[in-house]
Amino acid sequence: MIDEKKVWQALANCYDPEIPINIVDLGLVYDIRIDDNAVNIKMTLTAPGCPMHSVIAQDVRAKISAIEGVADAHVDVVWEPPWNPSMMSEEGKVKLGFTE
Repeated sequence: MIDEKKVWQALANCYDPEIPINIVDLGLVYDIRIDDNAVNIKMTLTAPGCPMHSVIAQDVRAKISAIEGVADAHVDVVWEPPWNPSMMSEEGKVKLGFTE
């Protein structure tokens, strides 16, 4: 059985190259589904025209695939709901100066 905590830890090591915060703290990960030995990630990006779209998705797939027991990793980049800064973790907001 694949440990969801390990999936979240792997995702916390994926970064948008243009923003120095991991995709978990940015609030880009919408859903994780584990089916037997496959992991399906539903995520978004900070903007639909993000030029790093394929690089980020490839990094997510690679990091998830490296988890013991994972035979398949699929990343579905979605645009609904659209991302906004309120989706960031408190730590992410502090790092980017979104605190009062």
